[in-house]
Amino acid sequence: MTDWDKEIEEIEQRKRLSREQGGAENVAKHHEKGRLTIRERINHLVDSGTFTEHGPGAGFAEKNEAGEITSFTPANYVVGFGNVDGRRVVVGGEDFTLKGGSPNAAGLRKSVYAEELAVHFRVPLVRFLEGGGGSVAGNSGTGPKTVGSPVFAEPRFKIIADALGAVPVASAALGPVAGFPAGRLAASHFSVMVKAQSQVMVAGPAVVARALGKTLDKESLGGWKIHESSGVVDLVVDSEADAFKAIQQFLSYLPQNVHHRPLRGDCTDPAERADESLQGIVPRNARKPFKMRDILSSVFDLGSFMELSEKFGRGQIIGLARLQGLPVGVIANDCKFYAGAMTAHGSQKVRRMIELCETFHLPIVNFLDEPGFMVGPDAEQLGTIRYGMSAVAAAAQSSLPWATVGVHKAFGVASAAHFAPYTYKLAWPSYETGALPVEGGVAVAFQRELAASDNPERLRAKLEAELASARSPMGLMESFALHELIAPRQTRQRLCEWSHWVEPLLDDLKGPAKWGFRP
Repeated sequence: MTDWDKEIEEIEQRKRLSREQGGAENVAKHHEKGRLTIRERINHLVDSGTFTEHGPGAGFAEKNEAGEITSFTPANYVVGFGNVDGRRVVVGGEDFTLKGGSPNAAGLRKSVYAEELAVHFRVPLVRFLEGGGGSVAGNSGTGPKTVGSPVFAEPRFKIIADALGAVPVASAALGPVAGFPAGRLAASHFSVMVKAQSQVMVAGPAVVARALGKTLDKESLGGWKIHESSGVVDLVVDSEADAFKAIQQFLSYLPQNVHHRPLRGDCTDPAERADESLQGIVPRNARKPFKMRDILSSVFDLGSFMELSEKFGRGQIIGLARLQGLPVGVIANDCKFYAGAMTAHGSQKVRRMIELCETFHLPIVNFLDEPGFMVGPDAEQLGTIRYGMSAVAAAAQSSLPWATVGVHKAFGVASAAHFAPYTYKLAWPSYETGALPVEGGVAVAFQRELAASDNPERLRAKLEAELASARSPMGLMESFALHELIAPRQTRQRLCEWSHWVEPLLDDLKGPAKWGFRP
């Protein structure tokens, strides 16, 4: 026996009670909904046995007159260090079995600590989100109390913004997410939600009904069918297990922090692999669509392309991939949607991808099939030109190595969003460029001749054919306006060579980016 045995036993008792979370009954109810508890989620994400919790005994006890604990309410936020594929991360999340994840006093402090911990130790941050943020019930009760934050306190969201410029941040919506947790989900480099069991909302149905008089359930208000195309999340998956795998995959492309650079991993896919199917993938008929994703899957290391925000801004494709093991960012056009034109949403998508790569020093590979900014009344109403120029400015100011492959077309101002300073420029024989597409250009430049013609359609076809023949990329090659005009099957080999040229340059980019990432 020692003088401190009683206190030591109480410390261990508090930790045991904390691990019970909201109690066996609440945990069982949570499992009945098909959802894991926060500690189970953490253990599924991190390497076995690597999680070290911070504040495992945080919470508040009630005692009897003998000083014995009669009840204990744990902090309903769990956070700590763990390893993902051998790399240290900070991982944390709400405990929904207590107050539905709405933070209690100790839980709130631990949740705020999560970003501080990741930024201080310069390691990625993973958030598992499930809860509704604050509650008006917390303001009830009698007696004196402080209100608001001290005047000398930093804004609460500053550390959340700072984290986006310092370390990779990945978040998963694994149940109803509203208020502050929804803000945290959006303030991430990568966000994922699980179908059917998660919803993301600024405010829940009760608040919406009171404010707007509209009665909606959680799914119709902020379910996965809403957010797979809203741009709020980057990926929608079928299960929690899929969400964990997606986060692990996303982190595998990125360095630990902005002071490191992405490292080339092992690769068994030969650089000289030449895919003959690429030779004819772009039809000679410009009106026939082709599958840009087939090009991406063929050129990058097999199985390495991870697409983000697939159903948001669908004329553009973004994601992460590898070239002989080196992680790169990917931007491309999808001609199956608006002919690949850059919409307001597509422009936001491209800008965000450029900022992600700029923050973490990933080279960018661009597959170009750009007809220009989207036109028409809807495009004007959505402010396409403003968002489009934001993407153009991001590309023009990028300090990264870029490689752009001219696959099919590059027209108008929007094509400037596909080139940065010192871009390595390759093109296929199918590539054409100009101020306007031939069809639109003929309609504008020859409108008087067409109006006066006895057979305007025949004249239109003749003029379009003449102009199209003058747009051969051979002239670009002759004028050294390209680094090289190549057969499509040579694309992987050329880009793999380029990846080795630019890799040493990444060392000079380490550190905070000159302009930061914004959600």
